[in-house]
Amino acid sequence: MLKGQRKANGGFELSEAPSHLIRRCQQYFGDLYAREAGSRELTKQQFTLLCALEQNEGASQTTLVEITGIDRSTLAEMVRRMLQRGLISRERTEEDQRANAIAISTAGRKALRAARNAADRAERALLDALPAQERLKFVKSLSQIASAAEAYAANGAFKAQRSARRGKRA
Repeated sequence: MLKGQRKANGGFELSEAPSHLIRRCQQYFGDLYAREAGSRELTKQQFTLLCALEQNEGASQTTLVEITGIDRSTLAEMVRRMLQRGLISRERTEEDQRANAIAISTAGRKALRAARNAADRAERALLDALPAQERLKFVKSLSQIASAAEAYAANGAFKAQRSARRGKRA
């Protein structure tokens, strides 16, 4: 906990809590993206999924959950809707007939290009709140936190890292 998060009466100061501030930034980006994309474009999560598929063609739904952080049930519903819109294709994998390989379609690539422009504008607007010289450091700091989250999700390495910093063994 950072100094100043607790009030003298023991209350919690949301305006100084990193977890709350990250959530508020995410909400702000969502508003910026919605403004830039308009109602005819992809949602933020659809954009995220198509970006992941662009780099991981034929990934399973399980792999896409891991890459995107979108929960399993939400991703399954998104895949169903995006299949209906012709943005992706799905077929059973040869290795495991229970698993689905998801691929981005030509229409999905076209939608992704259009949405990428909206996302780029929203990202610039988000970072405009910071002085230019602080933007790269901010993004690097977010990347460090995201990497810690990935390590934690993969094998609990976050706990081991904290113990190591304190001079303890995990």
